[in-house]
Amino acid sequence: MTKNSNSLDQSTFDKLRSLYVLALSTIAVSVIVSQILIRTHLSRQESDSTVINVAGRQRMLSQKLTKDIVSIASETNFQRKVELKDKIKETLHLWELSHVALQYGNDSLGLPKTNSKVVTSKFKLINPIFDTISLASKAIIEKIENVPPLPLEAYMADINKVTSHEAAFLTLMDDIVNQYDLEADEKVEWLRKLELWLTALTLIILLGEFLFIFWPAAKSVKSILADLLLAESRAKKMAFDADILSAAKEKSIRELRALSRAMDDTLLFARILPNGSVVHMGNKFSRLFNYSKFNDNVLFWNVISPNENERVVIEDLIVKHKKTGWQGEVKAGTKEGKDIWLELAMIPYTPTEEKSELLIIASEITDRKKAQIEIDRLTTKSFEEKMSQQKIISSKIIENQEKEQNRIAKDVHDGIGQMLTGLKYNLESIDANDVKKAAAKIEHLKELTSNIIKGVRTATFNLTPPELTDHGIVPAIIKLTHELSRLTGKEIVFFNKTDFNQRLDSLTEINIYRITQEAINNAIKYAESTHIIVSLSHSKNILSLVVDDNGKGFDPRTIKRIKTGDGGMGMTFMRERINYIGGRLFLTSEEGKGTRVTLNIPLNE
Repeated sequence: MTKNSNSLDQSTFDKLRSLYVLALSTIAVSVIVSQILIRTHLSRQESDSTVINVAGRQRMLSQKLTKDIVSIASETNFQRKVELKDKIKETLHLWELSHVALQYGNDSLGLPKTNSKVVTSKFKLINPIFDTISLASKAIIEKIENVPPLPLEAYMADINKVTSHEAAFLTLMDDIVNQYDLEADEKVEWLRKLELWLTALTLIILLGEFLFIFWPAAKSVKSILADLLLAESRAKKMAFDADILSAAKEKSIRELRALSRAMDDTLLFARILPNGSVVHMGNKFSRLFNYSKFNDNVLFWNVISPNENERVVIEDLIVKHKKTGWQGEVKAGTKEGKDIWLELAMIPYTPTEEKSELLIIASEITDRKKAQIEIDRLTTKSFEEKMSQQKIISSKIIENQEKEQNRIAKDVHDGIGQMLTGLKYNLESIDANDVKKAAAKIEHLKELTSNIIKGVRTATFNLTPPELTDHGIVPAIIKLTHELSRLTGKEIVFFNKTDFNQRLDSLTEINIYRITQEAINNAIKYAESTHIIVSLSHSKNILSLVVDDNGKGFDPRTIKRIKTGDGGMGMTFMRERINYIGGRLFLTSEEGKGTRVTLNIPLNE
């Protein structure tokens, strides 16, 4: 049945091939013939527009010729007559050339050599008139060129000939142009009909091919394919029923072989007995530990480590977990003394009822383990350094607090205390009986009291300015810049660029104030600046404060993280404060070009 089907299938396709070649050839021939006919007709029509254009131009040239000839009759200036004569000669030459070319063709003008009988007959009528005008025009030219020049009366007869024959020439030339146009329209109409007939012929050919070639072929192919598919289905069912068990067996064998090969080559894989003897060790495992597969009764822990302590650890793990399995990290080593870390899994396995084994699957994690150990070491070291640094910072903070307290106590003792003592003595020395001296001492007491009040206010301002508590950060910084400018004599100005007037929480405000105070003091003490500008701006989420000075500047790269207590703690305290309120501090400076300190503080909605 298969043989017959194949033979039938081959003969069918041979027949279909012949039919398709015939059909396509027919279509190709029809298309080629159509193109030849259309292109032949189009090539004939290419010169129609040129012919009509040249014929129409003849009318214009005859009118121009007549106009120039008539102008000669009224022209008295001889030089002007000569110019008109040259124009007439040029126009006459083109007029005669075009007239001859329309009848007999001209390649340079693109005019064909053939005319229809109707056009030829019309040219026979117009030629005598053309000849009369042409001869008269040439006679006029010759008489003008005669030496000496002839009088006007010598060529008036020729002028009258031209003017009297112009109307007849124009009328006949109109008939010729109209005939050319009519014949061109007829050619276009004929081409349209030709295209319609060729389209109809092509459609008829396609319909015939569909009815007599493609449709019968499709039915035949469909029938044959149905028979072939039925035969194929039966053959497949028979083959499937016969080979299903064999295929399943082969599949299992292939899967087992692939799995075994993959485990040997890609995993650290081994099989051992419960007592630790190696049954099988994969290729990768063997290469890593230089194990020879010809060795018999070799214990697993002796293969993967030359170190006695490591062998004992691995042996204990196998003995304890040979029934339950285990997973974890173990340290091993090669015979060359190289340490190797393994992430190892032991899985109990029973290939037969009488035999049990352990599957060992491992992966080398030496690099990861070394990295982890190094990370732990660095983490410990970094933590110790941070703790040491924090202790230094804390001690400096406490030391500065003590210095600030001593300064405040000294200011109170030396300033306010002495003034209060003087106030007490002056009050005790007032004699009520001596009114004049009592009045003088009272005036002195008033001045002393004012000084005491100023001293108290200065001490209070240095601790926490009342503007900061009562009105917020902007009034406090305004007061700070004003007071420091007054006390130091330097130009210190404040600009609130975005009219910021919000209140922040007290800790944020006091830290911003102290950082600004520290930045201005640094510019005053160390930068040798004369002008300091403090500018404040804000957006929806960020408050930005910038302190610029025109001091001597410095190289920011020279500032390192403070790990000892030797100087530079002002910048450290500024960074500690800005980190405490969740902001960021940026320092920009260049030697000889001043310094900029920028604070960016997040604004909570």
